Amino acid sequence: MERLLFLLFCVFFYGFVLSQKITAKVVGVKDGDTFVVLHEKKEIVVRLEHIDAPEKNQPFGSRAKKFASDFCFGKTVVVIGNGKKDRNGRWIGEIFYNNQNLNKELVRNGLAWHYKRYSKNANYADLETVARKKKVGLWQEKEPIAPWEWRRFKKKKV
Repeated sequence: MERLLFLLFCVFFYGFVLSQKITAKVVGVKDGDTFVVLHEKKEIVVRLEHIDAPEKNQPFGSRAKKFASDFCFGKTVVVIGNGKKDRNGRWIGEIFYNNQNLNKELVRNGLAWHYKRYSKNANYADLETVARKKKVGLWQEKEPIAPWEWRRFKKKKV
């Protein structure tokens, strides 16, 4: 019986750690995939999971930021994370407002890539494929440069 209770506790705790859900107000939009939310009087920086939006000085970077800001700035959202932080200490998660997933909307509107290096989610891959075929957003460009390539190029220049 003790083993069973311990096992149930571990399963419950492990599931809680892997999936965290908070309700918070968006108080800052740093770029298309990084936000500051206010939860219980504490600011939390959130990096959107599954995607990578263009950098600010990259083509479509300001459009991605504006889209994200219009979507949720000043609004109360639900953030669902996997309980992990990135190397910069940002909480990794998806942002929902009015039952719409901002992460998916950015990809659907051609304002972000599916970040395949860190995400194997087929839904995001499909959304990117459709946006590419429709030449939506950044897919209008002749040769769009992925943000991770852009950052690597900038790093080499410095």
